[in-house]
Amino acid sequence: MAYNVLPLTKLVEQFERLPGIGRKSAQRLAFHMLGLPKEKAEEFANTILDAHRLIKKCAVCQNLTDQELCPVCADGKRDRSLICVVEDPRDVVAFERTREYNGLYHVLHGLISPMEGIGPDQLYIKELLARLTDGTVKEVIMATNPTVEGEATAMYLARLLKPMGLKVTRLAYGIPVGGNLEYADEVTLYRALEGRSEI
Repeated sequence: MAYNVLPLTKLVEQFERLPGIGRKSAQRLAFHMLGLPKEKAEEFANTILDAHRLIKKCAVCQNLTDQELCPVCADGKRDRSLICVVEDPRDVVAFERTREYNGLYHVLHGLISPMEGIGPDQLYIKELLARLTDGTVKEVIMATNPTVEGEATAMYLARLLKPMGLKVTRLAYGIPVGGNLEYADEVTLYRALEGRSEI
């Protein structure tokens, strides 16, 4: 950096820690922040602090919320016989955008990954199992990403849940809209065939 001002360097380094932000973007953000009026900069900083202080995990599904229950768990019109298991709160946002899913969620906050030292005990699996004891839930949808870790986590959970007499399903994966078969890999094509539906 042309400027060797310690507070500016530290600010750039903090922005660089954000996902998807490289050195140049971090510098642009840092200079933008310095160009803000003091009140706007304080408002931005306070918003981050408030989010850290006020946002917590839902007591039921582990999604992020500022209340005891997230809006989905608090909604009495949702189908309580259906739970969609996801890796991350961002996945809940993605499903909710479709406006097609009317069940509940369970957020694991990660995936089983021995390479990264993440085992089942570090995820919210015990909390999921506790939700399934009263017989209300009939189907659990495994909606983890189609990665090695996502598949391993889905299989691990399926082995735990099947003996409970629950229907355990996996999202169908396949060719994206606008995709070309020529460029699809074997696993994607296999998933597309496996998840085919009648028209």
